[in-house]
Amino acid sequence: MRGISLFIQEMKAMITNKKIIIPVIAILFIPILYSGTFLWAFWDPYEQMDRLPVAVVNEDQGVVYNDEELHVGNDLVDQLEDNEGFAWDFVDKSVGEKGLENREYYMMIEIPADFSERATTLLEDEPTKLELNYIPNESYNFLAGQIGEKAIESIKEEVAHELTATFAETLFDNVDELADGLTEASDGASKIDDGVLELNDGAVTLQDNMEILANNSIAFKEGLEASNSGSKEIQSGMTALHDGFSEMKAGQEELLAGATEAQAGTKEISGGLQKSLEGVQTAQDSIPQLTEGSLKLSAGAQQLAESTEEWKQGADQTEAGASELAAGIEQLNQELQPILGSLPEPQRKQLEASLTSLVEGGKQVNGGVEQLTDAAVEINDGAASLSTEMNNLHEGQLALQSGMDELEEGQKQLVEGATELSGGQDKLVDGLQLFGDKITEAQVGSNELLEGSNQLSTGIGELASGSVDLEDGANQLADGSIKLVNGFVDLSDGTNELATKLTDAATETSDITGNDDVYDMFADPVTVESKKENEVPNYGTGMAPYLLSLGLFVGATILSIIYPLHDPAREPKNAFSWFFSKFGVLLGIGVIQAIVADVVLLTGLGLEVQSVPLFILFSILTSITFITMIQFLVTSFNNIGRFIAIIILIMQLATSAGTFPLEMIPDALQPLHAFVPMSYTVSGFKAVISSGDFGFMWENATTLLIFIAVFSIGTLLYFATQFKRKYAGKAVGQEKSLEA
Repeated sequence: MRGISLFIQEMKAMITNKKIIIPVIAILFIPILYSGTFLWAFWDPYEQMDRLPVAVVNEDQGVVYNDEELHVGNDLVDQLEDNEGFAWDFVDKSVGEKGLENREYYMMIEIPADFSERATTLLEDEPTKLELNYIPNESYNFLAGQIGEKAIESIKEEVAHELTATFAETLFDNVDELADGLTEASDGASKIDDGVLELNDGAVTLQDNMEILANNSIAFKEGLEASNSGSKEIQSGMTALHDGFSEMKAGQEELLAGATEAQAGTKEISGGLQKSLEGVQTAQDSIPQLTEGSLKLSAGAQQLAESTEEWKQGADQTEAGASELAAGIEQLNQELQPILGSLPEPQRKQLEASLTSLVEGGKQVNGGVEQLTDAAVEINDGAASLSTEMNNLHEGQLALQSGMDELEEGQKQLVEGATELSGGQDKLVDGLQLFGDKITEAQVGSNELLEGSNQLSTGIGELASGSVDLEDGANQLADGSIKLVNGFVDLSDGTNELATKLTDAATETSDITGNDDVYDMFADPVTVESKKENEVPNYGTGMAPYLLSLGLFVGATILSIIYPLHDPAREPKNAFSWFFSKFGVLLGIGVIQAIVADVVLLTGLGLEVQSVPLFILFSILTSITFITMIQFLVTSFNNIGRFIAIIILIMQLATSAGTFPLEMIPDALQPLHAFVPMSYTVSGFKAVISSGDFGFMWENATTLLIFIAVFSIGTLLYFATQFKRKYAGKAVGQEKSLEA
């Protein structure tokens, strides 16, 4: 009862003393003023960012990309105009810099001039990233700069999303073109496969022909050797022909001389016959001699006719031989043409020139021989006619011998025959002269034929030598053609597979279609579905455990300044009554402080908690914990105790994990977390306000009860010590006086 009486005295003394009661009443609102005002001011600051002035400077020049104008900077400005995240102010660069300097803007976002140009480098070998210049005025407000960094990251993601969606659309357009190209490539590969099959058939044919060529190259070699031998025979024949033409030329010259002499003789005969016609008598005397001469002349004419006949036959044979020679040379030239194409250039040109000369010489010889044959025919006719006339002359002379009566008539006939003979002799001389000219031409042609045959012999010899290389090359071609056939077989398999794969690729690629959903998938393939554990609705709710604990601690500290924690209202009967009287008053004030703070937070700010009763209970327990600690410190150490309380408050602010996680503070401070009561008040408030982990709340409440018990026992021990020092002797004296 003594303890209760002293408590009543303490309450009465506090209530009746205006200097105490008024500050105490004010102290009741200290926790809510401290924590509530702060929480009210920053209950949800992120919802007020649209009031934060931010300058936006757009210097993007734009660019033409794929025949279309691209203005990424303007698109970004349009997005920001629709975004109410900040109080955007779209200005020039000079205005933005000046406003940033004069603290009119918390930050400035600059879109560079090459912003759009950089966006077009995505598909290049060395793409250039887009740059947004973010310039915060951190000295104006550091947190605003930090918030701005988060905002610029969000803007960056939006720009990246738009660019990626645009390029995804371009990519799918190219995929459509790729599908068409693959279809065309598939058709082309099928045609290639068909062509390879045809090439394979051609290669098989080539292989067969190469084998024939390889086999025939030996026969060709042997034929060239025979041709070489024949060319030597041709060369010998050409030499003999040349010599024959030389001899023919000499004979023709002798024949021409004889014919010239015969021509003169026939003229003399004609003159003599004329004279004989005038003097038959004179001739009669010389008839025996004339008969003998005419007989010789007839025999000579007969011999001349026979000679010209043989010469005509020889000319015909020569003409036939020359024709065959010209035809043979022409045929040889045609047969050698395919072979000449495989010879080296110098040898081929030399041999072609020789063959050309040979062909031309053969043609000239053939022409000359034809003219020679014509002349021979004319000479033969003249010789035959001469032989006939000579026979007639002989018969006339015989007739003359038989009868002079027929002499006159015969003489006339003889004159006429002599005249014809003279004309024929003239033709014979002309034919022999022409024959001589043709022989000269034939002789020149034979010289060219001889030279051509020499060159032909040399060329065939070289061709025979080259045929050995041709044989080796033909064998190598035959071997190569076998490999070619095998290669075409493998190639056919590959082209067939290529056509099949291209068809499959074209089919699969054509199935790929683009739309807005696909483009959005490319631009933003990952969405973060936020499934929050124990969601905290706003900044104020998250900071309430920390600030409410801080407010209750500050309230307990200020209470120690206003209310006397040491001196009792009257003399205590014992240490327990002294402690109870003081603790009872502090307990009541602490409970009221906690309830006032809770009511304002719950009703005024709309703080949402998991359990209102447990929230109020834990708030009261927190307030009592801080009051018992302050009571112990101030009661035991007076002002030094208050200083110690401030130091403890500072340590609690740093180590209670009320703002940043414990792991983010220096390692040296982390061990203090377990020894300060605010660590447990903050954790308990988090449990009862946000997580609903009431078991964890009771765990922290138990720890706070331990703090309360320890601090209360400490205060009680202090009062016990002080009671012995101040009041124990007086109490004994009073008891003795009462007994007396």
